[in-house]
Amino acid sequence: MLGTYAKRKVTLWGGLAALLSLAACDLFTPVEPVLTPRVRPAGLAPPPAPPVQATSEQSAALRSFLAQVQRSQLTAGLLRQDGGGPDTPFTADMLARNFEQIVFFSEYTSSGQRAGAPSVLRRWSGPVRMGIVFGASVPPSQRSRDTADVAAYAQRLARATGHPVSVAPDPNFLVYFVSEDDRVDTLNRTATDLPGVTRTNLAAVRNLPDDAYCAVAAYAAGADQAAYTAAVAVIRSENPDLLRLSCIHEELAQGLGLANDSPGARPSIFNDDDEFALLTDHDEHLLAMLYDDRLATGVSLAEARPVVRILAREATQGPL
Repeated sequence: MLGTYAKRKVTLWGGLAALLSLAACDLFTPVEPVLTPRVRPAGLAPPPAPPVQATSEQSAALRSFLAQVQRSQLTAGLLRQDGGGPDTPFTADMLARNFEQIVFFSEYTSSGQRAGAPSVLRRWSGPVRMGIVFGASVPPSQRSRDTADVAAYAQRLARATGHPVSVAPDPNFLVYFVSEDDRVDTLNRTATDLPGVTRTNLAAVRNLPDDAYCAVAAYAAGADQAAYTAAVAVIRSENPDLLRLSCIHEELAQGLGLANDSPGARPSIFNDDDEFALLTDHDEHLLAMLYDDRLATGVSLAEARPVVRILAREATQGPL
């Protein structure tokens, strides 16, 4: 495993005990349903809905708490969706500096400790084929929305990088939407089908820390240890809609090689301040630079720096 990256940290469980003690909501008498048509012609019956597992008290409390987190962040002016604007200008030097911090440093090492020394440039050499996996507790309506969001974002990542990225059969990048109730079992059952992924090196994302909304791990199982061959992203299904979409944007981009967060990156989702929820124009420049043919997979920071400066200048001012 080359790295594990966890999205925005909050203390989740501190507020759960209080939520668990909330009184039950008032119950309303249901209206008797009327089915139209009452009998469907043969062959037109809808496909059966996937079975949905009952939600535990712990998962329900976590869902309620995360909804409160989202409301608080929006009230504070965070989770922006505008991609940046006149209030967030950046120069070529700033873009180059942010690229170096986000690409050549990892948020965590394989042992789970924060990394310090620069690494080499890591990215995918072959096509990225994303697959979407849902835990048994995720309802059909949420599955439909998340599937559409991942598919649309994969297309955006492909445009930004110029690299093949899609939702496709035979995936090598699995995106999990799982709850506290089904995360461990779902990942143990399916994630290890990817080459290079074992129960041991899956632990960092399977045993999701209490203070993380989501996480991603990228793996290199081939001869070139700087070339990703598999990735696993895990997103808490308890997240409300915008936080889930924010997780999709950050974790899938980090799984392509933007491995780190930087407090100086702005406007960017690769910053733990939660100012931006969705990929920004600045971040699209980072992706384009990462997959530019003038940078080689495995290149060191010192070797890459002159090229990075050229790419940043072109991104902000046009070709030199």
